[in-house]
Amino acid sequence: MTASVDDPWPALPYGDWAETGRTLHLWTQIVGKVRLAQTPWLNHSWQAPLYLTPRGLTTGPVFHGLRAFELEFDFIDQALRLRSDGPVGEIGLVPMPVAQFYARVMTLLNEAGLSVAIHGLPNEIPDAVPFTKDTAPRVYDPVQARRFWRALLQADRVMRTFRTAFLGKASPVHFFWGSFDLAVTRFSGRPAPPHPGGVPNLPDAVTREAYSHEVSSAGFWPGGPGIEEAVFYSYAYPEPPHFREAKAEPEAARFEAALGEFVLPYEAVRTAPDPDAALMAFLQSTYRAAADAGRWDPALECGIGVPGRPRPA
Repeated sequence: MTASVDDPWPALPYGDWAETGRTLHLWTQIVGKVRLAQTPWLNHSWQAPLYLTPRGLTTGPVFHGLRAFELEFDFIDQALRLRSDGPVGEIGLVPMPVAQFYARVMTLLNEAGLSVAIHGLPNEIPDAVPFTKDTAPRVYDPVQARRFWRALLQADRVMRTFRTAFLGKASPVHFFWGSFDLAVTRFSGRPAPPHPGGVPNLPDAVTREAYSHEVSSAGFWPGGPGIEEAVFYSYAYPEPPHFREAKAEPEAARFEAALGEFVLPYEAVRTAPDPDAALMAFLQSTYRAAADAGRWDPALECGIGVPGRPRPA
């Protein structure tokens, strides 16, 4: 049977997807920075990410004075949509330079009376070019973008279930446009040593606030320099002794020393007899490794949530 763009777990070969991914990384940074510019700071930069929707990625409600608006990437109709309590509009998602996309987003907001000024340099990218000066032609393949969103949607669904098994502080499942990954993070409740920083084009103060407390974090990354394949990942900060020596499941999982993270190829998940079970095994086993090595309080854990059934108090 021929694979469909709308397979629940679609194929995402890095060679087919990479150029579109680089374009989307920068486009999502522009949209994400609109939300960032308008939203009060929340712990660990939780005011900044985008969120999965049944059609793409959204800022969620953003306030502009007393008004509200939302920007959503729709990967089915291939449009960036502006919804507001006033004018609405959209930009077609077609191949175009980053500078042109930036100009269209700003025009869309300006014409709706929602002018926003953003920091014009991409974050977390070495040798970044300001959005307004990035005039090189860009690849955008709508089929590959839609496959990427489908993969994100399934990852989001399983990661949300995984999140329910923790009573302590935990992040939402959200998409960080700087690092271009979907993430969920659990916290031990204890402070962490100051992070060394050094992330390209990201102030150290932002990194240190994000990692101010001990974490076990997991997510989905569609690949990039260093790992040219889509992977699920899991890491602990600070890394506790013997963490990297732990046994992660399923068998295809491995520890990448260069990243300091456990990784599980997306391809191994999507082709598994039960993709949900394979991914959940990875999330649970790598959290267990972090919690055991870091001596986390077992009282932070609970059973996985069930729809319609209150958790026992």
